[in-house]
Amino acid sequence: MLVVDLRGSQMGFLDSLFGKSKCPECGAKGARKSGGRLRCPNPSCRHFDGTVRGSNAVDMSGRRRPRRSDYFPEHPVEIHYRNFQGEEKTFTAEGESLERKHNHIVAQLAPTGEKIALSRDRIQNLDEVDRAVQSRAEQVRTEPTARERQVLGYHKKHKSTSPLYEEIRAKYPDW
Repeated sequence: MLVVDLRGSQMGFLDSLFGKSKCPECGAKGARKSGGRLRCPNPSCRHFDGTVRGSNAVDMSGRRRPRRSDYFPEHPVEIHYRNFQGEEKTFTAEGESLERKHNHIVAQLAPTGEKIALSRDRIQNLDEVDRAVQSRAEQVRTEPTARERQVLGYHKKHKSTSPLYEEIRAKYPDW
């Protein structure tokens, strides 16, 4: 027996009760309709809702794990992006998660908390995003790099000095 939904899609008789219905937008299994709103488990769908699948999931300690749609950035940064199809998108990213990888900016986005890489060529507000990346890079560099540690360790062990050693010591006086 088939039941016809108001939008014309066909569903099995008890599929809506067992979560076996498909999203009409992306075709993902497990979509649910509640309160006149469609909720889809597919993160790339515009009807995505992280509460659909795994809402009762618990971790090893017995506490409920945060759902994918529970992520809210503490230091939000808006990124205006034009994708390869020419569509304008606006992402809200965590400012503390921004990092530059070659010609891309890697950011952790709301509401899923997933990290994605965005091409710098397509970011519309690149100067604002670059300022956020620079401020984070300045905060992160609090100890010497591996190469600098090698130079510091060598000269400390041999009780010697060099111009490079003096430069690194000036940068990290407490190390």
